[in-house]
Amino acid sequence: MGALLRALAFCAMTAAGGGASAQVLEFDSLDGWAADDHRAALSVFRATCPHLTGPEWQPLCRLSEDAMHSSAAARSFFELFFKPVQVGAAPALFTGYYEPELPGSPHPTPRFAFPIYAKPPELAPGAVWRSRAEIEAGALRGRGLELAWLDDPVEAFFLQVQGSGRIRMPDGRVMRVGYAAKNGHPYRSIGQELVRRGTHRIEDVSAQSIRDWVRRNPAEGAALLLHNPSYVFFRKLTDLPPDQGPIGAMGRPVTPMRTLAVDPAFTPLGAPVWVEKDGAAPLRRLFVAQDTGGAIKGAQRADIFYGTGAAAGDRAGTVKDGGRMLVLLPIDRAFAMLPEN
Repeated sequence: MGALLRALAFCAMTAAGGGASAQVLEFDSLDGWAADDHRAALSVFRATCPHLTGPEWQPLCRLSEDAMHSSAAARSFFELFFKPVQVGAAPALFTGYYEPELPGSPHPTPRFAFPIYAKPPELAPGAVWRSRAEIEAGALRGRGLELAWLDDPVEAFFLQVQGSGRIRMPDGRVMRVGYAAKNGHPYRSIGQELVRRGTHRIEDVSAQSIRDWVRRNPAEGAALLLHNPSYVFFRKLTDLPPDQGPIGAMGRPVTPMRTLAVDPAFTPLGAPVWVEKDGAAPLRRLFVAQDTGGAIKGAQRADIFYGTGAAAGDRAGTVKDGGRMLVLLPIDRAFAMLPEN
């Protein structure tokens, strides 16, 4: 039976999530697997392990404690209880995200004139509500939902794209904000819109190039931002230590260079994910799927969390690389994906 399973492991099959094809592989086929710091990855995995659903996960969560004493023990833990599964066809598309730190004010001023909003109380989960254009035109003005005011509409837009941030007030206080809700409209990429208009080539689109274009073309830039009708509302994060990352989709802080935002239709939240990212700064590293994103759709699509502040933003904003990603699933769950013969 073991030989049969190993033979079948390299056959294509249909994944339970999303209908994508999948392959079960062996750890020795993962490029760079032996060189990673598996203990660091295991520590991040354990942070959200209690939130994993399914009977196969919780016994592994309990066993993981005994593997924390060294990277070698952590590696053995993953190799003993998991199988790498490639869901969907490579190449993957990897991008980056970060937690911005922006100047702001608790009150509007001539400089700080662009608000970020708390969730309107009448907005029901999953409902389609006011568009970005309507909100920017003043649909929420005067209702007391403003959390803070920023000095740059482009940064306010990208704060919504990132989904969390730190706002440094004039007196030095820092307000941390995180995702609260969205208006239900579909996310539309303004980078793709610039390519469609012929102003950019797809390989030249990045967060920095979009910022530069909008600032050079203020009127057209303001209209371009409205191309994305999706709008994100925030909440204050009052009890989050400054040395921890923002809150991810699993309700826990995310970790720089170990947290991945994924499409949960294909990758279970909380699962370890092996990343082989190519490009100018290649990565071979074990991440944990702890976050989601409006633009992260598909089996081989992921967003890497690069950290907090401008330097992290510079690194994240230029990432648009191929490669492949493999989700590590408990052995029984991985082989249950094989077709019956």
